[in-house]
Amino acid sequence: MHAMRQLAPTPYNQMLTHAGAWSHDSQWIVYDVRSTADGSVFNGRRIERACLASGRVEVLYESQRGACCGVATLSPVDDQVVFIVGPEDPTPEWSYGPAHRQAAVVRMSQPGVIENLDARNLDPPFTPGSLRGGSHLHLFSGDGRLVSFTYEDAILGSPLEVLESDAPPAANAAEKNLRGVGVSVCGRAVTVPKTHPRNHDGTAFTVLVTRLVDAPRPGSDEISQASEEAWVGDAGSTPQGFRRRYALAFQGQVVANDGETIREAFLVELPENPIDLETVPHFGEPNRSQSDSGRQTPQIDCIQGTLTHRPAPPPGVVQRRLTHTAHRRFPGIQGPRHWLRSSPDGSRIAMLLRDDAGRVQLFTVSPAGGDVCQVSRDPWDVTSAFTWTPDGSRIAYVADGSVFTVAVATGQSKRLTPRVADGTSPRGEACVVSPNGRHIAFMRRHVHNQIFVVDIACD
Repeated sequence: MHAMRQLAPTPYNQMLTHAGAWSHDSQWIVYDVRSTADGSVFNGRRIERACLASGRVEVLYESQRGACCGVATLSPVDDQVVFIVGPEDPTPEWSYGPAHRQAAVVRMSQPGVIENLDARNLDPPFTPGSLRGGSHLHLFSGDGRLVSFTYEDAILGSPLEVLESDAPPAANAAEKNLRGVGVSVCGRAVTVPKTHPRNHDGTAFTVLVTRLVDAPRPGSDEISQASEEAWVGDAGSTPQGFRRRYALAFQGQVVANDGETIREAFLVELPENPIDLETVPHFGEPNRSQSDSGRQTPQIDCIQGTLTHRPAPPPGVVQRRLTHTAHRRFPGIQGPRHWLRSSPDGSRIAMLLRDDAGRVQLFTVSPAGGDVCQVSRDPWDVTSAFTWTPDGSRIAYVADGSVFTVAVATGQSKRLTPRVADGTSPRGEACVVSPNGRHIAFMRRHVHNQIFVVDIACD
């Protein structure tokens, strides 16, 4: 077995995010302090970091005025940490929820000082570059210029999501609130009118980049949800086989020919210059998209949306499907909650599917699409989210009560930690390889969730 140690014992939970948990120099790990083992109750009040060498714990941010915070990830190029912040001064009408959260950024060199990443405007006319809802689980692109996230809308939300304004109700909305994927362009500040108590400015220009429909046609490439995304490639350079520098892979919810709803891998390619995401079509001008049959179909509206329509992706964003698994014995993406992860060079996208024996295993697909390739062939299920080593040779994950890596080229897996069969075995929420490729961070339950690190020996 490889060398394993507890990072920094604390009398409270430490919650790792599935990726982006390490500083770019591999010296620090960031986490939040939600109280439940799986983090499902969003009630943490601090973002902390712990030093790999000494175990020293430092508080980076402590929330104020009844807000909670969590799900922290680091920039791969500097000391910025992005995380979710819930509403300050929450009310019954505006408490924490998918459409009532936002992104904040703190620098490790300036603890306690945060800025809003995404702007919010809940009163029409909506401001281009701002959101009308909540963003969640934010990930920096490889060059640190963009931040991806999942999103839900407060304007088109359920009747329980009552806005604190005089805006007309959207009970008869033409479109539903559906979870999608968005992108923030860092350093492109957005100012919004302060006509609503929950409006605020942001330091990034933010748009949605996935095209959703309320009721996908069976057998089509239409999706009703987009989530669990990953940047393709890790250096901000054009990934292998691409014409564009920036692309996101994600899980899209489709309807198969037999009517079954399954998840498949999709991809959106973004404009070469991120500033092009700020191109705003005039209201009412059709933003046309390609349908499955090849015909051009008009898509109403602009990137900021209306009272009855979702925000639309900017012109130049291309969405396409990567996998078609409905014919498999076990169709669709399967297993524990996980995020698609790209190899560092952008040549393969990893996900979890069931093999023909019904076991959850790692598979990959090319970002150009095509057949999926099985990677792991263990006699047990993969039970966690996963990450690649920086050289792209291996993937780290949890299975059979242990941390493993698997060689992508050969499918040979290697157990790194002793098998633990009780409630203290490695948890499934995160298994995160350090940027230098020497360590893997994961969580175990020792009264509280605690972060452990196992070293990856050079083979």
